[in-house]
Amino acid sequence: MTLLDPAAPVAEALPERSGTAGPRTYVIRTLGCQMNVHDSERMAGLLEAAGMVPAFPAGAGTDVAADAESADVVVINTCAVRENAATRLYGNLGRLAGVKRHRPGLQIAVGGCMAQQDREGIVRRAPWVDVVFGTHNIDALPVLLERARHNAEAQVEIHESLQVFPSTLPTRRESVYAAWVSISVGCNNTCTFCIVPHLRGKERDRRPGEILAEVQQVVSDGAIEVTLLGQNVNSYGVSFGERGAFADLLRACGRIDGLERIRFTSPHPAAFTDDVIAAMAETPAVMPSLHMPLQSGSDAVLRAMRRSYRSAKFLGILDRVRAAIPDAAITTDIIVGFPGETEEDFQRTLEVVEASRFSAAFTFQYSPRPGTPASDLPDQVPAEVVAERYRRLIALQERISEEENAAQVGREVEVLVAESDGRKDAASGRISGRARDNRLVHVGLGDLPEAERPRPGDLVTVRITGSAPHHLMSDDAVVGVRRSRSGDAWQKRREGGDSCGAAHTSGPAAPAPSGPVTLGLPTLRVR
Repeated sequence: MTLLDPAAPVAEALPERSGTAGPRTYVIRTLGCQMNVHDSERMAGLLEAAGMVPAFPAGAGTDVAADAESADVVVINTCAVRENAATRLYGNLGRLAGVKRHRPGLQIAVGGCMAQQDREGIVRRAPWVDVVFGTHNIDALPVLLERARHNAEAQVEIHESLQVFPSTLPTRRESVYAAWVSISVGCNNTCTFCIVPHLRGKERDRRPGEILAEVQQVVSDGAIEVTLLGQNVNSYGVSFGERGAFADLLRACGRIDGLERIRFTSPHPAAFTDDVIAAMAETPAVMPSLHMPLQSGSDAVLRAMRRSYRSAKFLGILDRVRAAIPDAAITTDIIVGFPGETEEDFQRTLEVVEASRFSAAFTFQYSPRPGTPASDLPDQVPAEVVAERYRRLIALQERISEEENAAQVGREVEVLVAESDGRKDAASGRISGRARDNRLVHVGLGDLPEAERPRPGDLVTVRITGSAPHHLMSDDAVVGVRRSRSGDAWQKRREGGDSCGAAHTSGPAAPAPSGPVTLGLPTLRVR
């Protein structure tokens, strides 16, 4: 059998639009976590290396059907973590069916975790889909699109293990000033509610040299902020026998000239060690922000979830982080209504949340995911009980977030200006960005002259004048503006330069693609 060669050249693989002079255009809609965002950047890089261009260079809108009217290829990168994932996917596909009826040349591709899970079921339910590909073979996307066009039939290809590390693929980064860098893929944990290990496989770590080379590359391209990605970043290094590798990696990244902000997500409380706290505190570029998933404050529920820590250990980690980094803003994930959760269990969660003083929390009502052990557990909590508990948790966290943000009023903070973090910025005349602790800040520039106004990627020091549960405000309180390499890179891209373009690859194993496409047979093809 001839396997798809992940290093096979892909440029010029996709034909130009029929009846047009320009190249074919694409839109990618990303659902789910930061890892999906990272993967979508690779998909965009692959499509551009194949000769395509974005239908909306300044960024697509929120209506996938409307976007599809202006695109030749629509890719939906799916999530399977929540129960509504399938609803969102098939709702989007239903709307795209209408577009394809009057634009039959439109190609629709579905990738990501839901594709890995549902496989041929997607084409059965939505036969107008042209390509289905999984989490382990995003590198095959351009080939599959061409094969679907050539063969005039849907192509479904799912691999059971990773073929090419995504970070070695061409990339089209969404931002020139902030970059995602994957340090591992997959997960070795066995949380009973989570489908991720099944869909993304066992953890595989990249070698430190490859990661540092990619970080250096994105910094050279203009980024001043990097977020290190992994399903469980602080177990990084176990696969090659170095248990302290993640702390060492943080320190090594901190030595890269020009890198001003380092973040990471997500750690696991069971494996979070004091050497990581020390590395955070001792490395100036590592930001005073931490996302630490709690999931539940009840030890009984944590045991049922197979979360190998208890509430006392969790609170101890937070105490040690705050002792070393007093201004750290800590966020979390919490699930309400896990099977068997009693009112007493839920009260324990409320107590831990009160004690933790999270700046923000991502809260979820438990939904059973087929294929997970928790979906078959007895004592599923009635939906109305889950909803009532969820409302109480939200009210508590909203109060805490409001109090924590109010404590920031009067402080001076440095904000990395973003391109589109504030939905009301155009109406309010503000710009938005993230403080060092990752809080969202809306900044009013007042009468600051146009020539002195910060660009996306620049840094502005402001005094906080107001707060709300989910953001801070600074009106007429600009202390200083620092123009940066990232702002220069943003301006270059806006003016038509190639900063952040698909020609940039990540790591030594990714030569610039060129030449014709080959139509190799898939390792696993599902009809």
